[in-house]
Amino acid sequence: MQSFLQALKEQRWDDHRYYHHSRINQSLHLVSAISFVVAYGLLFVDPAMAAILAWGVSMTTRQAGHFFFEPRGYDEVNQVTDAYKEEVKVGYNIQRKIVLMGAWVAVPVLLWLSPSVFGLIAPAESFNGYVHDVGIGWLALGVAGLFVRVLQLWVKADLMTGLVWMTKILTDPFHDIKLYHRAPMHLLRGELVETKPHARAISLAQSLPQHFPQDPSPDQPVARRSAIPPSVGLHLVSRRHETLQHGGEVLVAVVEAEDDAS
Repeated sequence: MQSFLQALKEQRWDDHRYYHHSRINQSLHLVSAISFVVAYGLLFVDPAMAAILAWGVSMTTRQAGHFFFEPRGYDEVNQVTDAYKEEVKVGYNIQRKIVLMGAWVAVPVLLWLSPSVFGLIAPAESFNGYVHDVGIGWLALGVAGLFVRVLQLWVKADLMTGLVWMTKILTDPFHDIKLYHRAPMHLLRGELVETKPHARAISLAQSLPQHFPQDPSPDQPVARRSAIPPSVGLHLVSRRHETLQHGGEVLVAVVEAEDDAS
């Protein structure tokens, strides 16, 4: 369980520091996260409308931030290229997102051209029925998108990587609200890109275990004691080049003797 949570922290850290530099993107993620949380609640009441809210508002604002506002050039902060970030992305990179968003657009088009989806479902008899079918189609697409990527990660890496990613995706709305709730204020101040990039991520990185720990030192541990030598302490108190008092003097005498021959 500990390794699962640690892997989750690491995936969140990489996602933030690599793909969320823009304050506009962060602000759009905040809007997306809030609407996703509402969609989660609506899922228990009206699954079709929950999916319409999730795809129509949450996903569009989220992906617009990545497509149009997130810098795509060389990442000076992390010293990596955009191609590298796309290659190592655990979830949906830009190419995979294009395919996913293409499928999202295809669902309402397909239902408009073939309301029965070639005889697989009962055709809608009204516009409200059509909207309901679109919502159910988008809900199915979202579930399929999750499990397809988990399967891909299982084949490419291992099952835990896929499950960690799915957990991250499902809990991202809550985490994004915590992470980006101040982004609109920074944006109103004219800050388009995070000026102190990824301070939270750096703090998180420091809490992550080292992948290549060094060999333990052969020396015995040294006791930690904090003590100021007396003379230094007196200098600090007097704030001059001389101490308040002398603790004592050390006299050194050199005795010379001649070796007289007898």
